[in-house]
Amino acid sequence: MTTAVAAPAVRPLLAEAVARLTAAALPTARQDAEWLMAAVLGLERFALYLDPAQSVAPPAAERIRALVERRAGHEPLQHLLGFEDFRGLRLRVTPDVLIPRPETEGLVEWALELASGMSAVLTADVGTGSGAIACALASARPDLRVLATDASPAALAVAAENVRGLGLEDRVRLLVGDLLAPLGTAGGPLDLIVANLPYLASGVIPTLPREVRDFEPHAALDGGADGLQALRRLVTTAPPALRPGGWLVLEIGEDQAGALASLMAAEGLVDIAARRDLRGAERYVAGRREGRR
Repeated sequence: MTTAVAAPAVRPLLAEAVARLTAAALPTARQDAEWLMAAVLGLERFALYLDPAQSVAPPAAERIRALVERRAGHEPLQHLLGFEDFRGLRLRVTPDVLIPRPETEGLVEWALELASGMSAVLTADVGTGSGAIACALASARPDLRVLATDASPAALAVAAENVRGLGLEDRVRLLVGDLLAPLGTAGGPLDLIVANLPYLASGVIPTLPREVRDFEPHAALDGGADGLQALRRLVTTAPPALRPGGWLVLEIGEDQAGALASLMAAEGLVDIAARRDLRGAERYVAGRREGRR
């Protein structure tokens, strides 16, 4: 004889999840619990409150509890859900790629501003990861083509899913390799090079929150002893790849704008400027190859 497992209702199951995540010192405990429950039940988050007495089938309740336990271990919510929203696009993410951040939306916005006077824009997204930047640029500009590079085949596999899912295969081309090296003669001189490369100093990595330190790829975070290893190499190789009037736009770490602006000037770029993110930190720097398009 088997004993039937009682089906919990939405309200107490949600309360249980919130309590567990609060005990794990997660500041977004309620939001995270809502996301996980809604994902398993196939609902929008607000729908959890429309019928809180609705019963949850025991198998679904167990899946919810299992996800809550993983989140209590500080596994990123985006890994558990399998996606992140970025500039209006829903992108697949896995542990093979950096989770797209709101700060990077600011990089995309500035790149689009710089390209606003151009037509048939050819762009390189260097270190594309999930393809967030490439997909956001191509979605915003129907006349824009992107050559997206990454040294990680696993990351490019995730990017390929996102490119296909958004129907951008005809305008986003994925290339495996280091920085600009895969481009070769793939499309001619570039109007725009955009990059969110690793910019954290190696010594900072062990101090990062567990969600980042233990679950996101260190190769996408670690910028070497001073955080500038990959950025320095890109700045020194980018100008010859740009057509006259083309722009190099970078997301950077705090306190790196001065060093990178000096390096850009030494490489012959002009109109160099930095911008701050929503928190007021200098987060982006850009420079233009001299001449007209």
